[in-house]
Amino acid sequence: MKRHQGFSLIELLIVVAIILIIAAIAIPNLIRSKMAANESSAVGSLRTINTAEVSYYNSFPNTGFSATLADLGGVPPCAVASTAAACLIDNSLANASAAATNKSGYYFTYTPGAAAAGIVQTYTNSALPSAVGTSGQRGFFTDQSLVIRYSISGAATLASSPIQ
Repeated sequence: MKRHQGFSLIELLIVVAIILIIAAIAIPNLIRSKMAANESSAVGSLRTINTAEVSYYNSFPNTGFSATLADLGGVPPCAVASTAAACLIDNSLANASAAATNKSGYYFTYTPGAAAAGIVQTYTNSALPSAVGTSGQRGFFTDQSLVIRYSISGAATLASSPIQ
């Protein structure tokens, strides 16, 4: 009598069980790594926006800080003297404040301060996760002081700092 070559059902079930155990260990670590990368990207984006705001403020002294986040973006080539499209940040970041768009799992909310003599002297910007627990855990906040703060609850703190 010839013996058939191949795996028995028990052997296949053992292999599947081992794969499931490895996946159960690896997937939560993968999700945590993705959230950490998204949070790091949000902080980097806030730094980019802060740098762009300082450049915008220096380039357009009669305007001050930008009126919207989209004013910092634009599709090249941008007009050198145009405050409407300064081309200081990537367009995907400039449009990440819309409800349907986000950048690396975070929405950015930019609010300019009140204009004094036509010049905007302050601004606030927050980055909130689009889905708390899957895209990120912490919310981030910055203003004209260029200090980036965070909140573990996912909602960024809205404490403004004085101009330095």
